[in-house]
Amino acid sequence: QVQLVESGGGLVQAGGSLRLSCAVSGRTLSSYVMGWFRQAPGKEREFVAAVRWSGGTTLYADSVKGRFTISKDNAKNTAYLQMNSLKPEDTAVYYCAEDVRGRLGVHRGMYDYWGQGTQVTVSL
Repeated sequence: QVQLVESGGGLVQAGGSLRLSCAVSGRTLSSYVMGWFRQAPGKEREFVAAVRWSGGTTLYADSVKGRFTISKDNAKNTAYLQMNSLKPEDTAVYYCAEDVRGRLGVHRGMYDYWGQGTQVTVSL
């Protein structure tokens, strides 16, 4: 059974940075894809970024391009989301998720395993 645990959330001022981590335990194959999603109060969960474990191909939502960077450490089975130039509208619970079929997609239904989420709050 795959388990995902996020960490690194917190409160930051606008313009600041945070780095989220997602530690994966259980069987993880190089063909898998790791994604980050976020959900703000009263809104749908939305795609943020994704990376393929093998090769490192990445995909980003337009709203975070140029500000967020997704990366991975295969040896540690950990994915990261470096978030720079944070804005109040980035405030949300951030979730990592894994797609075991390796499709590098933006739809939450494509992801099989989810973490419990970590809160990110950006103040003015």
